[in-house]
Amino acid sequence: MGASSSTARASPEAHERREQETLASAALALPLLRAAFSRSAAGPAALPDALAPPRAYFRLSGSPLLPHFHDLLERLGPAVASLFFADGAAAGADGDAGWVPFLKGFNRCCARVSASRSLALLLRVYLAACAAAGAPCGVQFQPDEGGDEEGKVVGELAPEEIAVFLWMCWVMAWSGSAPKAAAGDGGDKSEPVAVLLPDVTHLVLSALVSAGAVADDESVWGWQISTGGKGVKVQEFTSWVLATASGLGNCLSQYVQERLRSLAADSTEQENSVSTDNTTFDTSDVYLLTRGRAWAIVLSLRNKLSEKFLSGSVIGMDAEDLLYRSSVHGKGLSRFWFGVEGYNGPMLILLSAFSKGGVKNVDSDRRWLIGVLTEEGFESKDTFYGSSGFLCATHPIFRMLPPSGKEKNFVYSHLRPQIRVYEANPKPVGLAFGGTVGNERIFLDEDFSKVVVRHHAVDKTYQHGSLIPNQGYLPVEASVLDVEVWGLGGEATRRQQDVYKKRENIFSEQRRKVDLKTFGNWEDSPEKMMMDMISDPNRVRREDR
Repeated sequence: MGASSSTARASPEAHERREQETLASAALALPLLRAAFSRSAAGPAALPDALAPPRAYFRLSGSPLLPHFHDLLERLGPAVASLFFADGAAAGADGDAGWVPFLKGFNRCCARVSASRSLALLLRVYLAACAAAGAPCGVQFQPDEGGDEEGKVVGELAPEEIAVFLWMCWVMAWSGSAPKAAAGDGGDKSEPVAVLLPDVTHLVLSALVSAGAVADDESVWGWQISTGGKGVKVQEFTSWVLATASGLGNCLSQYVQERLRSLAADSTEQENSVSTDNTTFDTSDVYLLTRGRAWAIVLSLRNKLSEKFLSGSVIGMDAEDLLYRSSVHGKGLSRFWFGVEGYNGPMLILLSAFSKGGVKNVDSDRRWLIGVLTEEGFESKDTFYGSSGFLCATHPIFRMLPPSGKEKNFVYSHLRPQIRVYEANPKPVGLAFGGTVGNERIFLDEDFSKVVVRHHAVDKTYQHGSLIPNQGYLPVEASVLDVEVWGLGGEATRRQQDVYKKRENIFSEQRRKVDLKTFGNWEDSPEKMMMDMISDPNRVRREDR
């Protein structure tokens, strides 16, 4: 009886502990969390320092970085610690007594919640860091009457603030992908690496156009973040994030988990893993798939390909994954086919073009960029095929158009047949995505010189949305500037393509070989008889008996 009553008296605390441990273990292993908790008790600044991003010097290419950004990053760790782990830090001196409050703080920011709730927590972190750094911020937090745990974020985000918020989220993602040489665990001895921030103009402009702050017309050409303009309300920004950049909601959870993993890691392992190379991340963009565009695709995808694009947004895409580039390999469907044939994996096709002729429009940066993400390789067919895919506009505005689920006309890739035969209704030769044969949503001709983009009303495969600014209802015919194809299947898919190409080369060599024995008796050959009939079909021939 005494034992049972003792168990009953201890059950509320034990039940709460088990509940918090079960919830936390779904995101991170308990032994790792226990190790991180033990190290966080080393001092009052241990946890805020551990939750800070790696030391680095961030800059922009060709333009000065907005003020207060580095100050904001320095306050990021203390902001996360004060918002979610304040109770655990206060109880840390009592040893194991702070374990449950530490788990509660971890579950507050890392447990699975709705996407809107995750974004609200991330905006609260941004608000706290801005307040500590003295940076301008139009966001405000309104707690509920019951306490500070719940509440809503209100206010308005200016274009510059949206850019800073997106860069902060990118730095949080970068901290998990950056090598440990950038971790800065060596104190003052370690020099911060130079990191080039990605261009997020297309994302900021997408948010402003979605909220109606900027019209989707001629005003988007040449638009810059520094020009400022009308802001976006938090509710409108949340709607845009949920529709276009839903991956932002996972930034806080992934960041905290990664920083706690780093805190729990053994110090000797960290020292052994630190590289002595002078590694920098001053990576310039030389392809159509820039790091900023790769980052935008990361935020819009919810599959395993997002890891590939995340790596590309941090250190740039691997040149070995570039299957085709028209400026290097030459324009045309045959050159394109040589690069993609035999690659049975997901691919990203990027196409740069301008709608109006003349060099003047190109120099004034009136070009636009669209992309197609396919889930499988290309086949030479005169019909549409495919199982899944995405259309996206990447410049000057970013939009991602997933499948609608109504039709499966994802890809059309028809080569000119080697053996010419008469066709009453010949199928168009070229690449197409969406729509129907003869009325494609995107059609790229055989020479890769012209592309036609039609209104989404003709397409039931991909979701509605304009791909180029001020598109209208009429088909838009544009001149192609460059085409890129990136293979996303990894090294195994590349090896399979190499094997396929070697096999095809062997077959081609065998077909080129000529058996001279077949030409030994030309007079008796059927070829000579056919040639004679063509030369004089009316000549009387006597049959030899």
